[in-house]
Amino acid sequence: MASQSYIDVGMFAVIAIGFVVVSMWLNRVVAPFHPDRAKLESYECGEDPLMDAQINFHIRYYVFALTFFVFDVEAIFMYPWAVNFRNFGSNALFVIVEMFVFLVILALGLAYAWRKKVLQWV
Repeated sequence: MASQSYIDVGMFAVIAIGFVVVSMWLNRVVAPFHPDRAKLESYECGEDPLMDAQINFHIRYYVFALTFFVFDVEAIFMYPWAVNFRNFGSNALFVIVEMFVFLVILALGLAYAWRKKVLQWV
């Protein structure tokens, strides 16, 4: 019985990979490909590029984005916890303590970022 499940999964994987390969091949065969100078030029909202696109950004912007990402993931983790809180039953105290530990760790990260002045844009 278990071997039938593996066969089903294997057949699904072969079909999925085959679909991707056939789609890419069909795109290569059917799609028109006539490159010229205008098509190969980088497109910047209709504006002509004035300088090289390889410029250096300050690390502050990346750290700011990563800090936002951390707190975005926090919200993603907290939503299902809040929705299922009534279903925890006798484990409710343990679940509350775990969420409190999670929030304390995130608060320490926020305090560290604040102390390092990561959240200041300028």
